Amino acid sequence: MLAMNYRGPYRIRADRDMPYPEILHPGDAIVKVTRSCICGSDLHLYHGMVPDTRIGTTFGHEFIGTVVETGSEVTRLKTGDNVLVPFNIACGACPFCKQELFGNCHESNPEATAVGGIFGYSHTAGGFNGGQAEYVRVPYADVGPYVIPEWMDMDDAVMLTDVFPTGYQAAEMGGIKMGDTVVVFGAGPIGIMAAKCAWLFGAGRVIVIDHIEYRLEFARQYAQCEAYNFKSLEDPVLFLKKTTDFFGADVCIDAVGCEAAGSALQTITGRKLMLQAGSATALHWAINSVKKGGIVSIVGVYGPTTNMVPIGNVVNKGLTIRANQASVKRLLPRLIDHVQKGHVDPKGLITHRLPLAEVPDAYRIFSSKLDNCIKTVLIP
Repeated sequence: MLAMNYRGPYRIRADRDMPYPEILHPGDAIVKVTRSCICGSDLHLYHGMVPDTRIGTTFGHEFIGTVVETGSEVTRLKTGDNVLVPFNIACGACPFCKQELFGNCHESNPEATAVGGIFGYSHTAGGFNGGQAEYVRVPYADVGPYVIPEWMDMDDAVMLTDVFPTGYQAAEMGGIKMGDTVVVFGAGPIGIMAAKCAWLFGAGRVIVIDHIEYRLEFARQYAQCEAYNFKSLEDPVLFLKKTTDFFGADVCIDAVGCEAAGSALQTITGRKLMLQAGSATALHWAINSVKKGGIVSIVGVYGPTTNMVPIGNVVNKGLTIRANQASVKRLLPRLIDHVQKGHVDPKGLITHRLPLAEVPDAYRIFSSKLDNCIKTVLIP
């Protein structure tokens, strides 16, 4: 079958000889992919930033499709169902799944002391192949996949597998109260969606910080927020302090993660020499820009080792830090309701649609931020 094939950092190809997935457990399903996306997190894999990303892996944790085969124990799905598949692979029965912490499933990933299983996201996240392919094996098929409502646009559905839930949970973890000032670091798809969702929780002011002008303009239009280029600011933290009467923001959201720009020290140690688990620049700025007693919400991806962060400032300011992979299954009912009522237009983030056969070009465009690319959908 045709699938994306990882050959090493910055090297991928569209491979027509990848093996078809098989039912390996009676709870599995095989899904024929109709749409998949390239996520900013996929770029961390593409750039060689995620440990144990093995040659021959197929990426892609954002996909929807049609069920074509089910294992003998699958009862909720049937052949022909159109499903959206959360990026979390969750058993539904472990202590963490029972708390609706589906991103922390203890059974789906041998490395479960950290994250649960994730489609197409290295052996650190379980070693599962992802959905940038014609077909994909979906474990625990009675738990994760959600039958797409007949009225829903397929482009909205694929955005419900990660982007909308992660942006929404970023805002939710911030504990936003009516009138709060919220600062989002990062104007990628997740950051823009987090800014949009901040309004749903009652934010009175939403600010996005990035350094790519077309993304900042997209954020202004899509999320109706303020957006500033940190390269035009002498010091982003000082700017944010000044614009909040020197109190700081009520909530800061790190939607960047391990490849943040803006600090030479962080870039050298975290992205070039890899002496820490990525550049923590956005996390520094979030911690130092939020008010005393404020909340820092982290959805940006970092590696599973150490980072240089100003933990003393966290203690002395009395901050609350909340972070996790989005619990997609928990959030889906309310997010589908938001889509149906027109509160959020997830597909509005999509700027590029390319055939799966052009996946190398799709990665190059997204990675190099060409052609005003915000979000790319691949169509097998």
